[in-house]
Amino acid sequence: MYAVIKTGGKQYKVAPGDMLRVEKLDAKQGDTVELGEVYMIADGAAVNVGKPTVANAKVVAEVLGDHRGEKLLIFKHRRRKAFRKTNGHRQNYTTIKVKEIRA
Repeated sequence: MYAVIKTGGKQYKVAPGDMLRVEKLDAKQGDTVELGEVYMIADGAAVNVGKPTVANAKVVAEVLGDHRGEKLLIFKHRRRKAFRKTNGHRQNYTTIKVKEIRA
């Protein structure tokens, strides 16, 4: 059994027991979150596709913790103009473990 969900502007294919790194969620470590934007649920040969989401479907997950991604450097340069600009970015992520898929 698996489902296709959307969180943080991205879509993920999840199954019970999977661990995911998603965009930062407003939940503490050990909390249970319900992800309600479920686009598809497949259970063996039975596939349920939503229009655009599957009604009354939820994915229940446990929050394992928050962390930050690797540092990305943004470097801007204009040739022959003595213009250089460096900026850095680290994205915040939440690690979740999928417990169950409710259809």
